[in-house]
Order: sequence, then C-alpha cells, then structure tokens
Amino acid sequence: PGTACCAVAEITVYDLGGWITMTSLHLSFFPFIFLSPHLSLPCSLPTILSEFLDIWDVNMLRKPDEINKRQHTTHLYATDNLIVRRGQEFQLKVTFDRPYKPSDDQFAVEFVIGGSPQFSKGTYIPVSVASDRQSPWAGRVVESADNVVTVGITPAPDCIVGKWRTYVAVVTPYGIRRTRQDESRDVYILFNPWAAADSVFLDDGNEREECVLNEVGVIYHGAFDDVSERPWNFGQFDYGVLDACLFIMDKAAMPITNRGDPIKVARKASAMLNSRDDDGVLVGSWSGDYTYGVAPTSWTGSTEILLNYSSSKMPVCYAQCWVYAAVFNTFLRCLGIPARVVTNFFSSHDNDGNLKTDIILDENGRIDKQRTKDSIWNYHCWNECYMSRPDLPQGFGGWQAVDATPQETSDGMYRCGPASVQAIKHGQICFPFDAPFVFAEVNSDVVFYSRNPRDGTLEPVKVNSSHVGRMVVTKAPGQDTRRDITDQYKFPEAKSLKGHFPRHRLKITYAEITPPFPAG
Repeated sequence: PGTACCAVAEITVYDLGGWITMTSLHLSFFPFIFLSPHLSLPCSLPTILSEFLDIWDVNMLRKPDEINKRQHTTHLYATDNLIVRRGQEFQLKVTFDRPYKPSDDQFAVEFVIGGSPQFSKGTYIPVSVASDRQSPWAGRVVESADNVVTVGITPAPDCIVGKWRTYVAVVTPYGIRRTRQDESRDVYILFNPWAAADSVFLDDGNEREECVLNEVGVIYHGAFDDVSERPWNFGQFDYGVLDACLFIMDKAAMPITNRGDPIKVARKASAMLNSRDDDGVLVGSWSGDYTYGVAPTSWTGSTEILLNYSSSKMPVCYAQCWVYAAVFNTFLRCLGIPARVVTNFFSSHDNDGNLKTDIILDENGRIDKQRTKDSIWNYHCWNECYMSRPDLPQGFGGWQAVDATPQETSDGMYRCGPASVQAIKHGQICFPFDAPFVFAEVNSDVVFYSRNPRDGTLEPVKVNSSHVGRMVVTKAPGQDTRRDITDQYKFPEAKSLKGHFPRHRLKITYAEITPPFPAG
C-alpha cells in the first residue's frame, strides 16, 4: 500500500536523517517502504495509533559481564559500547508498552553505517524477527516475557566492519515508530576469526589466542646469529584504540562498502600506516636526528601513537620498520584480523624488480656504493595476517605478508601486500599483491658484478644464493620464545658460493653487503 486512510491524527515518522511530524488524512508510507523493504503491514489493523506497540527501552546488553561481550570475546575492549563479531549471534532486549503479539505486531531492528545508507549497498540492514521475512542478517525472538522481548541478531559473516547505528522500528498504518539515534546503542562489528564462514577464520586455537587476543609481544631484531628481543605493548583493547583504527580508514577515504573485505582493509592500511603519500600514521626516519619527534627506539607501545594520530590528525614522528610493523599489528588485531610481526634477517631491498640483489664492485673488488642501488638490511620487520584469498587459486589463503614500511610504490602508493606466503614459497609471484617484492626480500640471489675495463659493461662474477633471507622468525604462540618460520617462505637451499671471480681480487665481505643501518 502506498497510502492509508484514517482518522485525523498527528504522528511522528522517524527517518534516518531526523524525524518528521505530519497531520493528514492520507499519510504517505514512502519512508517506510523505501527504508524497510523486508517489512509489511499487519493483516488486521487497530483503528487507533495507541493500540500499536510503543518502544520504551532498548538494552544492548553491552556490559562486560553480560552475555554478548563474553560470547564474542570482546570483553577486553575498554569501551562502554557493544562490540560483537560478525557471523555470530548477539542479543538485545526491547521493552514495549505492552506484551508483544507476533500475530498482530511487526517490528524490526535496523542497523545503519555511513552517511548515505542504502539497502542495496549493505549499509542499511533492517532485521525482522518474523521467520518469513529475513534480511541478509538473521533475526529471531529468543524470549518474550511480559513487555520485554529478547531479540537475537546474527550479522552476515561478510558484513561491513565498523561502527553501526542501531534503531528499533515498529510498523503502523500511519508510518514507522522508530527510536531516536542514541550513541549508547551504537554497536561495533568486527571480523570474526572464530566463525568458519568469516574469511579471517583461524581454526588453530593457540594461534588465534596469540594473534588476536594477546596484547603484548616480542619483536626480534639484531643479527641472525645474535638475535635480540624488543618487548612491545600492542594495546589493541585500550580505550580509544578501536576508534583510532576506524579513523584511519576514514582518513584514507576508504569506501564503506570495502570495509568488510580483509584483503582490501589490509592493503589500504599498509599504505595508511606510513605518511609518505597520504598523511598516514607514521613518519619514517633513518637519519639519526629525531629532534622534532620521538626516536624509533624510544617507542614501547602502539597506543600513544594511534591516539596521538587520531586526535591531532597529523602523522607521528618517528618510525622504522619494527614500529611500522608493531602499530600495523595493533590495527589488524583490534579489528579482529589475526596478525603477527615477523622478522627477516638479511632482508633484501630489490629496487628494480628483477628479483636479484645486484652488487656492483669497483676495480679493487669492493662495493661501488655510488652505482649499487639494491641493498640488504641486517633485518627487516613486516606483518602477516591470516585470511582466505578467494581472488587466488585454491591453496594460497592463510598467512599473507603485508608491510607498512615505505620502500617501493605499489599501484602508485607506498604499500606492500597482502602477498600469499604460500605463493612466495612456491615462486608464484604473478599473484597479487606485491609477491615479487616479498619474494626478493627472502629469496633473491646476491649477484656481484664487475665492470669490463674494455667496454664498461657489467659482468656477473659471483652469486651467493644463501645470504638473503637467512632466517625468518616470529613469536611462538603462548610462549616467550621465537619460532623459526623460514621454511614457510622458502625451500632449503645450498649454502655454497657460485662463481669464478679470482679470490685474490674478491675482497667483499658480508659486512659490506649489509648497509650500516640496522633495519629497514
């Protein structure tokens, strides 16, 4: 029905943009039909508005000791709002002015995200409790006692991740009775590594505990034969951190509709965590002069960095690879994406994309630093995040390498990944994103060149196939020890040097291959 005839009455039709008061014999149902396509009028209509349900209270059951946060493992977040994980039911209680009658009454719980909500884009979700009128999200009446109805809501396992506004709407022939906007009813919906239908599902309980819920960790640095530890407080549950992570996506102008895809979220964040081309979170510096900021070695946690960025809306100074990786880890874990920091010892930086580390020697057999563009870091840190990869052939999901340290541009921005670790190991570097660059970091040959004195051409004289990617490590789940994951990136390789350069002229050493700075 497009209109309804009734006695003259003044009612309030609440819309998403505010509320409208109308007095008319013919009241338009356009707002209702446009916004709630999954609802319809009751079969038998009372003649006066007061006989329809009136909403007295909506209880989101948002306290840490109540059912929702415990079941969704979100009780650690320091926020008063409800936080749940998609693909899993949560509950809320609606108090009406009288008992709910399923045969006569119709109501829905509506969820809205973004500035221009549309049902077709998944940014406006009306959830009916009627079994014959289901939306993309499931709804049911868990219990109805006196005037209180307990409603179960199950967000779709691929829904948008972010902060949703919540309304309860009752259908009447005069329009919709909808609750006013109330920030205390806003609900954060996160990725769900506990749900098999979610693309970030991780079935290993120990890994999940470590890579989603652990607030502290260890980042490894130093040399492969003398590994040092750097403790870090990720603080993904600290007050304000979740809002700061959502602000990062807002600052990047990331389309709301992309925020349910962990591939797109991780890729966008790898660009936004550095400030090189988008005023992102951290300013990198390897100069040794940190007068106008904090030295990278002075940071011990992510919380201060993220809160500083979200409040000032300005990049934070300064970072090197382990700081980028640590803050990125906080971002991913906070949103529910399993993540860990990994360290690669003797990490190559391939500048020209030829999958080799080219070292040019002078006439004395030493590195020609002016002509050598590639480099090898003592160590370099990046992140791995766990997700399925429906855009790749089967078998290339699981751990994906992502890197926020600004090294090279990818699709015009300083970012890297997500690149399938399995693809890197098997040399399938044609798959997105940035697999060739990560492959070179862990598995490139170091090729030494000398210049032919007759014509000036470069000739390869020696190849070291075992120097790069000597060891890749991460923190072991549930332990304060490191786990060697080198075999996840590469197959075992011979350690012999190949080449025929006269040994009396070859004066290159490993120390010379590696730049004087400690990390990427």
